[in-house]
Amino acid sequence: MVMLAEHYDFVIGGDPDRDTIDLAILDTVTGGVRGHLADRADGLGYLRLLAWAREHAPGRRVWALEGTGSFAAGLVMVLAEAGEDIVEITGGKRSRGAKNDRIDAVQAARTALAQEDQAAPRERGLREALRQILVTRQAVLVSRTKAINELKSLIVVAPEHLRAQLRGLSLIKQLGRVEQLRSPTGASVEHRITILTLQSITARIRFLLAQTAELDPELLALVKSHPAGPVLLAEPGVGPVAAAQLLVSWSHRGRVRSEAAFATLAGAAPLEASSGQRTRHRLSRGGDRDLNRALHTIAITRLRCHQESRDYEANRTVQGKTHRDVRRSLKRILARRLYRRIQAATRQPTPSINLAHGA
Repeated sequence: MVMLAEHYDFVIGGDPDRDTIDLAILDTVTGGVRGHLADRADGLGYLRLLAWAREHAPGRRVWALEGTGSFAAGLVMVLAEAGEDIVEITGGKRSRGAKNDRIDAVQAARTALAQEDQAAPRERGLREALRQILVTRQAVLVSRTKAINELKSLIVVAPEHLRAQLRGLSLIKQLGRVEQLRSPTGASVEHRITILTLQSITARIRFLLAQTAELDPELLALVKSHPAGPVLLAEPGVGPVAAAQLLVSWSHRGRVRSEAAFATLAGAAPLEASSGQRTRHRLSRGGDRDLNRALHTIAITRLRCHQESRDYEANRTVQGKTHRDVRRSLKRILARRLYRRIQAATRQPTPSINLAHGA
């Protein structure tokens, strides 16, 4: 087990907020706090924090930051350009005692010192581009679903002579029919407003459909441009969205130390809950739920149309496992398999040696 104290003299814990960042320096030998500073979360503030750390934590130092993909992202970029070592910590349960930004900064440093495995901060560039498209696409899908539900609900309570024109049609045909509706002269207020609201919702749905159609090709192109993208897309059940989520959660080599850690990150590793002579495991509810959802989508797709997965389900069913048990086991297997695929695809080639010149 390798701890930070074996490699560094100081750990600089950070508590980033929207407008400010608090830092605390811990001595890895004594565990004592050597200094504290708070500054603005902007370009000049980052430079002042870096200069302060160099002065009060000379020698081997490492920054332990939470939220490297959000509030601490700007500081991480400045530190990376300056050649500083950074580890990412996850937010754990806070103590029930006193709490303020300074205490949180100290706690961040102590958390890094206590953790066995340290994760490097998430990279930006291609990973950040994939993440932004995934987040935007998910928001569009939620809004689109909500708008479609609004349209369906309004059709149900619409006057019968309008409802009859829209009943039993597919969504696309309903949208086209709504766009053709017109209020005749002398129509009632209810008739006119119903058509107005139907067409307003229809325009919103059309816009959201167009956004999805614009984002999906861009997402596919970004996935294919990643070294591991084509490898993931070649896997049965893995589409562009699932592949993008796998790459975003994996981030880069070194962030996740092993396939077991990747399964834990995905919430696909069962947690032991044994007691006495009873040995059992329970489902993990933690981890990256977006990654868990991606593995779930891949698993149910493979169980439907991938013969090897169907054979696995049949064998496990004979052993007394339920469909839910099989799906959970398959998610764990997929986490292991896909992690290895990504790792292999992103491995740096070994430099060749020219023996003829004695190199």
